[in-house]
Amino acid sequence: MALTAREVELIQSSFAKVEPIADTAAAIFYKTLFQYDPNLKPLFKGDMKQQGRKLMTTLKLAVAGLDDLSALVPVLEQLAERHVGYGVRPGDYTTVGNALLSTLAEGLGDEFTPETRAAWVAVFRVISSTMKAQHERLIQAA
Repeated sequence: MALTAREVELIQSSFAKVEPIADTAAAIFYKTLFQYDPNLKPLFKGDMKQQGRKLMTTLKLAVAGLDDLSALVPVLEQLAERHVGYGVRPGDYTTVGNALLSTLAEGLGDEFTPETRAAWVAVFRVISSTMKAQHERLIQAA
C-alpha cells in the first residue's frame, strides 16, 4: 500500500482547489452518487448539507494523511466500522469512488488531467481496499 510522492502532490494540490467550493462539491458528489445508485439514498437519514460537510472534512483529513499512510489505516478502519453500521455493502465503495472521480472532474474542469485522475484512482484504491478489508473482517466476525 503505497503512493508515489508525485501522486500525493497531485492529490493534495487538486484537493486544495476543491476546498473553496466544498459545499458545492459535496452537493455534486451526493447528486452523482444517487444517480449512480438510487438504492444508496436511504442510507443517508440526516441533513445532507451537514453530511456533505462531514464528507469534505473526512476527505481533507485523508488527503492530509497521505504522507503517512500507516497512521491513516486505523482511521479508515474506524470509518469502515461506522459504515457497516450504516448498512454500506462492500460493493458500494466502487460507486462512491466513481462518484468522487466524477465530482472532481466537474469541480476541477481542465485541471483534472489524466495524471491527476490516475493519482485519485490510486488513492481511492488504497482507501477502499483498506475499508473493504475491515468491512469483511467485521462481517465475518458477526
